[in-house]
Amino acid sequence: MIDPIIFSFKLINWNIVLRWYGVLVMFGAVVGAFIAEREIKRRGENGDVIWDAMVWVLPFGILGARLWYVASNVLSGSTYYTENPSFWQVINTLDGGLHFFGGLLFGGITLIIYLKKNGYDVWLFLDSIVPAVFIGQALARPANFINQELYGPPTSLPWGIKIDPSQLYQTPVNMIGHTQQEVLDYIKVTRFHPTFAYEMILNILLALLLLWIARQYKDKIKPGAILSGWLVLAGLARAFIEIFRPDQPRIGSSFISYTMLVSFLMAVAGVVMLLVRNRKLAFTIADRWEEKYQIKRIGKETRVHHEKAVVKGVAVLEKVDKGATAEPAINLAIPEGVSVILEAKEEVVAVPEKKKRIVKANASAGKKPVVKAKAPVKKAPDKKPLQGKKTPAAKKPAVKVKTAVKKVSATKAPATKKPVVRAIAPATKPTNKKAPAKRTETKSKSTK
Repeated sequence: MIDPIIFSFKLINWNIVLRWYGVLVMFGAVVGAFIAEREIKRRGENGDVIWDAMVWVLPFGILGARLWYVASNVLSGSTYYTENPSFWQVINTLDGGLHFFGGLLFGGITLIIYLKKNGYDVWLFLDSIVPAVFIGQALARPANFINQELYGPPTSLPWGIKIDPSQLYQTPVNMIGHTQQEVLDYIKVTRFHPTFAYEMILNILLALLLLWIARQYKDKIKPGAILSGWLVLAGLARAFIEIFRPDQPRIGSSFISYTMLVSFLMAVAGVVMLLVRNRKLAFTIADRWEEKYQIKRIGKETRVHHEKAVVKGVAVLEKVDKGATAEPAINLAIPEGVSVILEAKEEVVAVPEKKKRIVKANASAGKKPVVKAKAPVKKAPDKKPLQGKKTPAAKKPAVKVKTAVKKVSATKAPATKKPVVRAIAPATKPTNKKAPAKRTETKSKSTK
């Protein structure tokens, strides 16, 4: 048999023990969270949220599982915890065990509070998580075999398991009241139902069923339907498993255990939710039940791209993404004879000729623009120079305006906002007249 303790060591006055039970429970939780993350992403939401939620869900889930176990123990008639009512004795998971329903209840409440506080769709996350709950629970079940616990009644079936008397944790119900030697002799010659294995196999099959339904009918399924189906399947499956759990506390002298009753109520709740979800039952509280998942939209932060190019004769300002708040014209010191080309990013100007040029210039707050010098434009023979670059008569000039900018002080723009400027001036056909005055005002257009 496998030793339930992997290793142990003493740290100061504390005895640190690593058990297979804890390792497998955490393994099931991590694998379940990974599957849930994939399902959340498939529905269009941010799957990383589940890992943030686990920081809160796991501690409260373990606490709830422990409290449910203690309550179940008390209901069974045991006086162990009533005679030792210390807080440490109640929360000490090494002395006793955990119950899945308690972890489900406390962990579920914690998850819902976290999702609502952060503005996420609760139905989307619950529908994504419940199939993973089946998987996580199934992966933790082998720990019961290692601990030699949660086995069923005696059986003669070939898959019945033997229990190691040296690691006896659970006394068979039919041997309660007998001497220790009688119990040991009975265990040596008896096989028992592997109840934990039944539940593990059943949970995996039900998880695959829910995952298949969620994908096969993804366009028809409404929010909450997968959760409702999980309540039905999980409730009926656990009620069936309880038949093979004679160690569970019963209600009076009946064969019904408290866990079986809770499981049955889960299944009933799931059926009612399915009927309401499909409009077969009408409840006022369900009138606002959403028909589609609500995806939380997260605004992207403004990203700033800096481009510094040096071109002779052209001052190119740093580029700022579209959507940045525009400010009045920035004060820039640009040498005489240098042209300024300005344009807002992501805007397109329709130009009829073949060669289209989209001139770009954006300003970045807090930095002086890099000015590049451009080689002087050659003058056309027998014609007076123009302010814009000359183009042959057969071709229309590109939408590019080169104007001399007035000298202004080199005051920096405010650091909090980044202007987006674009200047486009209509092109004019060259004539033999004198060019207009060098100093012109540049019209600017900004986007918000």
